[in-house]
Amino acid sequence: MQFILYLSQFMIPFLIFYIIGYGLLTRVPVYDSFIRGANEGLKTVVRIVPTLIGLMVAAGVLRASGFLDFLASLLEQAASAVAFPAALVPLALLRMFSSSAATGLLLDVYKEYGTDSSIGLIASLMMCCTETIFYTMSLYFMTANIKKTRHTLGGALLSTFAGIAACVVLARAMA
Repeated sequence: MQFILYLSQFMIPFLIFYIIGYGLLTRVPVYDSFIRGANEGLKTVVRIVPTLIGLMVAAGVLRASGFLDFLASLLEQAASAVAFPAALVPLALLRMFSSSAATGLLLDVYKEYGTDSSIGLIASLMMCCTETIFYTMSLYFMTANIKKTRHTLGGALLSTFAGIAACVVLARAMA
């Protein structure tokens, strides 16, 4: 185990030296290539910042307005019919938009129910088994300039619901 820890400390520096060494051996202008790549990366960041700000503001508004709690109360009966804790409905909804906002809700769940509770376990698994669908789609599709998304949203929603269902089953099996 100590060897793996020791090795892991040197992997990134080794990778950096390998890339620089390979570039020098193949006579690639390494520094110029780095500067061009950093310039392109900065342009990408400038293009996606408005999308990121919009998603963060929308997630904050949903959370602060109480809309998520209202929606959870509407979906409480449907959630209990499929053995999903109604307290996690806001977390499941917000997770599709923002990971950081969902993490804030996750901490609230931990404070209220505890980390070792059934709800805490389901919430933890759900954070690992689901994706920020709308964030990912908007970011990647905007960056790649894709206009027609076809069945991406349907497939992403289906896989998210499958992940949530798997979390509930796994948490119940572990309890």
